[in-house]
Amino acid sequence: MSVDSKVKESPQSNILPAATKDADQAKFSSLALDDRLLSAVEKLGWQYPTLIQSKGIPLALAGRDLLARARTGSGKTATYALPIINRILLEKQTDGNSKRSVRALLLVPTKELCEQVHKQVRELTLYCSKLVAVTAVSSTVEVEEQKAALLQASDILIGTPTRILAHINAKNVDVKSVHSVVVDEADLLFSFGYENDVRTLLAHLTVGYQSYLMSATMTKDVEALREIVQTNPAILRLNESHLPEDSRLAQHIIRCEDKEKYLILYSMLIFKLINGKILLFVNSITEVYRLKLFLDHFSIKACVLNSELPHNSRQHIVQEFNKGVYDIIIASDENSALADEDDSDDEEDLTTLRGTQAVASEEKSNVMEGKKKRKRKNNQKDGEYGVTRGVDFNDVNWVVNVDFPVHSNAYIHRVGRTARAGKAGNAISFVTQPEHREVLAKIEKKLKIHNHETSQKESVLRPYAFSMTKIKGLKYRVDAAITTLTRGAIKQARLREIRTEILNSQKLKDYFAENPRDYQVLRHNDVLDTKKVNLGLKHIPSYLMPSKVAILQEKEALYAGSAPAGGEFSHARNLKSKHSAHKRKYKKAGDKKRPSSDPLKSFSVGGNKKAKK
Repeated sequence: MSVDSKVKESPQSNILPAATKDADQAKFSSLALDDRLLSAVEKLGWQYPTLIQSKGIPLALAGRDLLARARTGSGKTATYALPIINRILLEKQTDGNSKRSVRALLLVPTKELCEQVHKQVRELTLYCSKLVAVTAVSSTVEVEEQKAALLQASDILIGTPTRILAHINAKNVDVKSVHSVVVDEADLLFSFGYENDVRTLLAHLTVGYQSYLMSATMTKDVEALREIVQTNPAILRLNESHLPEDSRLAQHIIRCEDKEKYLILYSMLIFKLINGKILLFVNSITEVYRLKLFLDHFSIKACVLNSELPHNSRQHIVQEFNKGVYDIIIASDENSALADEDDSDDEEDLTTLRGTQAVASEEKSNVMEGKKKRKRKNNQKDGEYGVTRGVDFNDVNWVVNVDFPVHSNAYIHRVGRTARAGKAGNAISFVTQPEHREVLAKIEKKLKIHNHETSQKESVLRPYAFSMTKIKGLKYRVDAAITTLTRGAIKQARLREIRTEILNSQKLKDYFAENPRDYQVLRHNDVLDTKKVNLGLKHIPSYLMPSKVAILQEKEALYAGSAPAGGEFSHARNLKSKHSAHKRKYKKAGDKKRPSSDPLKSFSVGGNKKAKK
């Protein structure tokens, strides 16, 4: 992994280089952190800091504002959490005052990210939890219910800008002592409609706080946010690929008609060409339930994840997936579909950051004018839902873009769910529409900027060698299943999911205890709407199996090692060997003369020989 080695000065900021991988061998003990933090880091099994941690933590400890771009999973959370906790411990030790007051605000765009950041910060304060209290104010709980917890005072407060501002307005929290402000996933904050809340919240703070802007991409939204939050920050940009290198992440595309993608997906699942833990991404909630109903027809077990589900249910689904209860999640990425995107390269965005104050101000006004016109759609959905970032999926083997992403950043964040923590992963995207070509070109351009394993002429997203003729025998099954995916069926599926959530809701237990009739009605309707699954479609008869059970054409692979990681070829070979053994068995049995069971062939004109005598 390479890094930017150039240092440039501008009136607004200093562009600082990141350490190279070879130089990044110093352990956490060399970063001048409190011993209690080093013990927590050791317990987490972290031996060496990541690239962004090795450069960002010393800058933060020195009191610098930090604007950092690094991909998802690069260790950005610890980059700001460790210096903040260290500063709080140092202040309490120096002042001799252990009284708690809010000293740091951690602003995040989604509930899922709020829970994830809270979990990691709690792990880092394991050996100093009595001195440093951490509280997450997720919008899953009403403001009044969180008031009691906030009265005990916390040193670090984590939440979305809207929820923290609600507590400030309700006077549940005092922010006069705040000295550190973090904006995590800064490029999402304005896209999720938090601009006014951020401005109002910052107006309550004392001038002079240290700020951290952490982002996976550098966009005009980040530039506008930087103008509001920071002055003369250290801009740290790792010169690395947006996604892991090719040796760890195999990225493929399948060009086909829209009506063919369900057939291909079904074939890949049923023949185990994609296996392990799988994330299937679509662009809308309707498509989530459409795909879920389709897979149910063939008894392929999957769960759904979308903004209509309550936050606790979404957290439970992710936990079940991580435990291995489910191997397939169908997730909607509707927020990415609705959000605008600046698809300019990071190089161009950094040029904007280095520009003059006049240019920056002009761009900022243009951005603000555009943001005022953007409004949230569909109020029934959870505006703080985000699955492509802020959800901690463990050991994902495959990411499948059943619906192609609407912009390049959405692709990067989706595919970034796999090949994490040094593990290998795979991604496949269905390209079905002419307009996908433009987005595909932007993805290629963005991924090639820092990918030194791929030449500029070589494609990052390689074609997935797939033979449609091999699976034509399965087409009638898939077509029959698709005909059942009517609007009414999809609506019933959504209602069934909501009804299940109501029946399992802890908040409604008291209501159902007082109104058992309502509970019985809901249960009765649930029985009437039970899905009918044809168990006969779960298995494929031998006469429908591909002739050589080789869906992927190894001999026609477009490049060396075209088989994605995961060993799908070995599965095809096993099926082929079983098929050959089956033929040999019957061929050998056919060599022996067996008595004919046809009564016409065994009929004798002479009748019974004993009768003749």
